[in-house]
Amino acid sequence: MEIGRVVGTVVSTIKSSGLNSYKLLIVTPLAFGEGPAAAQGAAQAAKDYVAIDLVGAGEGEVVLVTTGSAARVLDATDVPTDAAIIAVVDTIQIGSRNAYSKA
Repeated sequence: MEIGRVVGTVVSTIKSSGLNSYKLLIVTPLAFGEGPAAAQGAAQAAKDYVAIDLVGAGEGEVVLVTTGSAARVLDATDVPTDAAIIAVVDTIQIGSRNAYSKA
């Protein structure tokens, strides 16, 4: 799983029937942590990707995304996807530091 921010939407009038009931959102990976990679903004070098929305996330929200085979078995239907948004994040706590708060 990874944490990302919803930065946009994808509209598709023709798609696989398994995707018909899902919004497609563009997600940018985020880095929360300590060390050189986080300090240098490693998340900004990461590539945006499209994920199906299982929870009703909106643009600008920080979300938890599952990828790979785990994203394909979240629903009882056969949904062809490599990434699925499974939660909207309210807070991220790293040690005693509040790394993110939705409010």
